[in-house]
Amino acid sequence: MVFSSLLFLYIFFPLCMLLYFLRGSIQWRNGVLIVMSLLFYAWGEPLYILLILATALLNHHLAIQIEQSGKNKKKRRLAFLAVALNLGFLGFFKYTGFFVETLNLIPWIKLPVPDIAMPIGISFYTFQILSYVIDVYRGQGRAQRDFMRTLLFLTLFHQLMAGPIIRYEHVAAELAERRTSARQVWAGIERFAAGLAKKALLANTCGELADQLLNPEAFGSLSVLGAWLGILLFALQIYFDFSAYSDMAIAMGKMVGLHYHENFDYPYLSGSVTEFWRRWHMSLGSFFRDYVYIPLGGNRRHPLRNLLLVWALTGLWHGASWNFVVWGLYYFVFIAFEKHVLARLKRKPPAALMHIYTLLAVVFGWVLFYYTNIAEAFGLFGKLFGITAVSAVTPEAALTLQNNVFFLILALIACLPVTKLLRLLEYRLSMRGKWESRGVFALKYALVLLLLLLSTAQLAGNSFNPFIYFRF
Repeated sequence: MVFSSLLFLYIFFPLCMLLYFLRGSIQWRNGVLIVMSLLFYAWGEPLYILLILATALLNHHLAIQIEQSGKNKKKRRLAFLAVALNLGFLGFFKYTGFFVETLNLIPWIKLPVPDIAMPIGISFYTFQILSYVIDVYRGQGRAQRDFMRTLLFLTLFHQLMAGPIIRYEHVAAELAERRTSARQVWAGIERFAAGLAKKALLANTCGELADQLLNPEAFGSLSVLGAWLGILLFALQIYFDFSAYSDMAIAMGKMVGLHYHENFDYPYLSGSVTEFWRRWHMSLGSFFRDYVYIPLGGNRRHPLRNLLLVWALTGLWHGASWNFVVWGLYYFVFIAFEKHVLARLKRKPPAALMHIYTLLAVVFGWVLFYYTNIAEAFGLFGKLFGITAVSAVTPEAALTLQNNVFFLILALIACLPVTKLLRLLEYRLSMRGKWESRGVFALKYALVLLLLLLSTAQLAGNSFNPFIYFRF
């Protein structure tokens, strides 16, 4: 089940909210969220609900033992056990097949590759529970004694499948006590409608067009224009797709009084690759910074080694395939270059030039991300640079661009902080007087309704509705 499915939009989520507000006690409301979250997870993989329950139970008790342990040696052993178990689960389900395939590259080894179905969202909830246990070990957070709150923290369906990765300390107080106002619920509905439209109207359209152009079977007739158009559409799709999920997760949390941190900050406005990664999937970047980079020594000891390890792990986290490792190392090169070369220049390059350089670096990076087969990725590079393209422009590519030029302009505008400008305009109008304020609310109500109707129509009439990050 995905947020952009009609089943979720018109049955699951309304039912959840109805049950949630049926009674006002925190125990009832937490219980509703737990039951609905487990149902949401079990919808796709009922067997793996046992895994997430076991993960919650193990880490709940280990965190309590870590906090109660007075001896540093015992504390370290328990923390090591927690990390080993969590990464062991992740490694077994996500990387066993990849490890065997890699071994099979050795000429004299031919092992059967196991077909292990990966639990949805395991990369996200593993990092989430790891951050909780490590924070308890460091003394930066208290162990939760109520198992139901630990279970709720780990299984919340809002962000279980694709983030943002939340820290326990960010929501600990709200899991115990929270209030929800009509204003909060309405603000959540507004953001959910915007996120749904971003997914249904923008991401899905970009993705369908990108897949038509970037399909390796179509390489024989792909022009330079077609290659550039395809990878640009994928760059837009992955941003709209993932940020839309985060928008909807944050919105649903807001409706029930839970405040998750932002996960995207208009990354395509960045003036460097380093800045791009401060704005893109911010919860993942902060996890690797706080739990890998800084503990290894950060900038103080072996900064290049630490950076290399972080980006190799970042790539591997995204998928059990060598293209993701190469993708991670690709970003290591750019960020190391910016950190150790560009940052030391007395005269900085012009901002416009840096922005163009950043966009090109990111777009080329998406080529490595899109194709799990490295040979296909380099095949597209050949098309982009005109080395193996059939021509600069083909009638098919020109027609695709012509038919979608207005959509592309709209999609590019949507990458800008339009919502911030609209909120500022709303504030200024509402401050003029009572009637202006009522007019602004009526317009917002109509816009939300329009976005929901357009999104529903698009989802009902189109079967193309993937969530890219579900596979991670």
